[in-house]
Amino acid sequence: MRLSVVIPCFNEEANVRALGARLGPVLRGLTTRFDGIEVVLVDDGSRDGTWAAMEVFAAAGHGLDVTLRRHDVNRGLGQAMRTGLSAASGDVMVTTDSDATYRFEEIPGLLDTLGPGVDLVTASPYHPRGAVDNVPAFRLLFSRGASLMYRLLVRRDIYTWTALFRAYRRDVIRTVPFAASGFLAGTELLVNAIDAGFRAAEFPTVLHARVLGVSKARIARTVRAHLGFQGQLLWRRLSGATAAGTPALPPAAAP
Repeated sequence: MRLSVVIPCFNEEANVRALGARLGPVLRGLTTRFDGIEVVLVDDGSRDGTWAAMEVFAAAGHGLDVTLRRHDVNRGLGQAMRTGLSAASGDVMVTTDSDATYRFEEIPGLLDTLGPGVDLVTASPYHPRGAVDNVPAFRLLFSRGASLMYRLLVRRDIYTWTALFRAYRRDVIRTVPFAASGFLAGTELLVNAIDAGFRAAEFPTVLHARVLGVSKARIARTVRAHLGFQGQLLWRRLSGATAAGTPALPPAAAP
């Protein structure tokens, strides 16, 4: 099996420069578990030195295959996810933030949770065995509130719906559509995967405060997006409508 780690970035020069020391040792420690490991970095129209930092990371190699993709303008986290996932070659794909708010050292545990009978795993600081470390209260208020609504609308036994830190089997990315361009995209992908019958599990972990750079989330815009999607979910439940959007990967070729 091959592993891909997909990292969308927007104005994250400092964090990309730290990837070699932070991420490299973790992934090199997984080489005995996978036939190959690649890192896919997506520069979503950054205006700082993010792209140059990506080129430095790719040139260094760090014992990994590195794929770079770039948007000429900022197109949003959702489109950056689609770009990165479509470029990934792995049988298993991990998505994560460049800022290590979910520690890269947790990637092996995330992958351990993706066992037999599990199609995707989402990080869960709001799980009873998870935790939050020094994250601003106003951000937690929104994220916890949104996750509570999705628990009521979709599945009560999943506590966190807003994390980017996830592991997916390739069939999920090939099959499940998602249309959002912003921070809603990860939630939409999780909801649509569950509605499509894929089996999801949680990985209780710690959400840390960002150390380098600043968050790109726009709370009011993200709240409106989640409220609109929750309304769509209610309509889907009542009308039998299907999920909108397209998968990040093309369908598998016929044998």
